[in-house]
Formats: sequence, structure tokens, C-alpha cells
Amino acid sequence: MDMQPNAYMMLPGITPEEMALLQQATAGLTEDQKRNFFNIYAGKRKSPQDILLFTLLGFIVVAGVQRFVMGQIGMGILYLLTGGFCLIGTIVDLVNHKDLAFDYNKKMAYESFQIIKGGGAFY
Repeated sequence: MDMQPNAYMMLPGITPEEMALLQQATAGLTEDQKRNFFNIYAGKRKSPQDILLFTLLGFIVVAGVQRFVMGQIGMGILYLLTGGFCLIGTIVDLVNHKDLAFDYNKKMAYESFQIIKGGGAFY
């Protein structure tokens, strides 16, 4: 599998900003490292549509599901106990679901890079 710049287009819901981040993150990697990075990152990544669906669950089932999914346990508990800040926080998350997904994916790209390089940073 050659890692061309368009290989990341296979990821669901990828944005131009995320594509640029991934290209920057993998710029100095060998083809084998890029392939490993892609496999690790694809397993950790959350698409904006997933975050949107989990946020919508906050209206129907349990507030804060999206925060638990993104690893923000403290915020998830806070949303759970306050009904998503009386639904205001859930509405804000609904509007900002793409930004939430990008921030989460940025952290996952950094973690994936750390696993591949064993400690070096890319930004």
C-alpha cells in the first residue's frame, strides 16, 4: 500500500484541515512508518458524523455521551449530572461537533506519531 497524499481521503468525514495536519505529521516518515501511522491513526480517529450522532444521543438518552467517547471523562460526568448543562452544553456541542472531532483527532495524530517515532514531536 503506497501512502499517497490521497490515501487519507478514505477516512470518513475528513476535512481539509485534518488532511493538512496529517500530511504535515507524516512528512518526514518513511513509507513503512506512514503505513503504520495510518493504521494506528485510523483506529483511534473519530469522524465528525460519529461525534454528531453521540451528541444527538445526549438529547434522547444520556447527556455527555460524546464527551465520554472523546475521552473527556470529567466533562462527561459533569454533563451527565447536569443534564448537559441543562441542554445548553449539548446544544453547543451539537453546533461545534466538527471542531470537537478535529481537536480529538489532532490529539490522536500526535499520539500515533509518538508511537511511530518513539518520542519525537511534529509541531
